[in-house]
Amino acid sequence: MPSRWDHLFDLKPIPLVDHLLDEVARLLAKDLGDWPPPVQDLDAATLGEFAPLFAEATRRPDPAVYTEALKLARWDLGREFDAFDEYMRNKRYLEQGLVPGDRVPLLFLTRWLTEQMLGLGEATQGRIKRPLMQACLDRLEARLGASSPLPRA
Repeated sequence: MPSRWDHLFDLKPIPLVDHLLDEVARLLAKDLGDWPPPVQDLDAATLGEFAPLFAEATRRPDPAVYTEALKLARWDLGREFDAFDEYMRNKRYLEQGLVPGDRVPLLFLTRWLTEQMLGLGEATQGRIKRPLMQACLDRLEARLGASSPLPRA
């Protein structure tokens, strides 16, 4: 009769990179639970057009803004600059149900997500490369969609 622990021997080990990406996705999902997500070194000069998001109480963006920001951050990390530029130049976000007022939060979230991923690359001394960063954003999106719908307004 097998013991209750025998099944643990049958499990395959989880590679360290997979565990790291899951943990990063979990932490980012937690950060995205607040609006705006935390930013280090806030000053009006570096925030530029995003300063109003921090200076006053702003409403949380609709879940579609998070979805589109994840897509744009993946493009940015994948260096798909033509797709990114075409999307923004032709205001494709409006076709996704967003409104003109969602542009600034969309750009902020995209930049925030991209910076988080690039920071991960730096923290791991380049061991986490852009394809893994994109995979981490996929895990984040799955986590946001599974735990509850993306953050609500």
